[in-house]
Amino acid sequence: MKKALLLDTNVSSFPIYEYLLERGYDTFVVGKNPSDCLAKHAPNYINCDYSELDLLRAVISEHRFDVIVPGCNDASYISAAKINECGRFYGLDSAAVSETINNKKEFKKFSKSIQLRTPRELSKEESYSARGPIIVKPADTYSGRGVSVIHDVTKKAVDLAVESASALSPSSRYIIEEYVNGQLYSHTGFICNRSLVADWLVIEDGSANEFTVDTSNLVHEFPGSMLDEIRQEVKKLSEALSLVDGLVHTQFIKTEDSFRILEVTRRCPGDLYSLLIEKSTGFKYAEAYTKFFLNEGFGQQDLNFKSNYILRHTLSSPGDTPFIGVQYKRALDIDLFVPTNTAGSNVAKSPFGKIGLVFIKCGSYGELMDVKKCILNRELYTLK
Repeated sequence: MKKALLLDTNVSSFPIYEYLLERGYDTFVVGKNPSDCLAKHAPNYINCDYSELDLLRAVISEHRFDVIVPGCNDASYISAAKINECGRFYGLDSAAVSETINNKKEFKKFSKSIQLRTPRELSKEESYSARGPIIVKPADTYSGRGVSVIHDVTKKAVDLAVESASALSPSSRYIIEEYVNGQLYSHTGFICNRSLVADWLVIEDGSANEFTVDTSNLVHEFPGSMLDEIRQEVKKLSEALSLVDGLVHTQFIKTEDSFRILEVTRRCPGDLYSLLIEKSTGFKYAEAYTKFFLNEGFGQQDLNFKSNYILRHTLSSPGDTPFIGVQYKRALDIDLFVPTNTAGSNVAKSPFGKIGLVFIKCGSYGELMDVKKCILNRELYTLK
């Protein structure tokens, strides 16, 4: 029996784990948190910090894995790319390409070199005299940690934001950009020979923290000409970096008449994003993602997608709070609820803590928008 190693124990990687088992792989999971979903669920759990490359190499050497699959966070893909110097495993970019994509500083430098549509970067000195709002963030964190938007720019405000961003950065690095006002979206799709073969748009919002996505749904209407331009940017990026076949996931801000790309990743997005796509369209997103690491390519899935109205929401809180339960204020058709915390816990404020993930089925687009409005106004439920 072939052996697979999944670099992630978070619940978001559960659909990947299920597919590996379905394909008959003797599947191991690795991560440093024994309380994670897959650490408790999988019989073959290895307690190891996979960002420690020597430890990860030792695990791979001992078990002689046939395939390695990154999970749903940047660290898992970065580590997988770094230990694949010999190119033994499928579906992974080189370590240098992975660093270019995943490090915000390197990505900005690269984007400028190929004229990718990203927000303009500023030095600290340039930011002191910026006229418009600016955003300061760590160079290598996620989920809005350490991010500050400064509307009234002063030297003191910039220095404080830089200090905060640097403190939360593993490398103590930060980045300053012009602040682009608009709506956040993600564009997610699969490339073969650096061309998209299937893609989707998801609109993303934050109800508990403006820099952390907790509410999202598939986009059913979007300007066709702008979507074509986004696809061209993905193709430009793919060709410039000679990306291997697989997933390319992009977050961007849409303004009135244009867009700016914020970041690109090649790992599966978190918070069970794969199920949002699958439940909304019928397309088996986690399966397609995994196949590239098994050297099976895109496969032959039906691309005549369904159109279900599904809303994904991460239950969280704007402030630290004790948690017993959730009291909903209206009737909902809940398709799936996945708890990530337990009654009696103290839940940290977003983005540091969460209670669970809920997928809400709506009968129409109008109903979806009504439920979403309640969520964004923090009126759908109360935490007890």
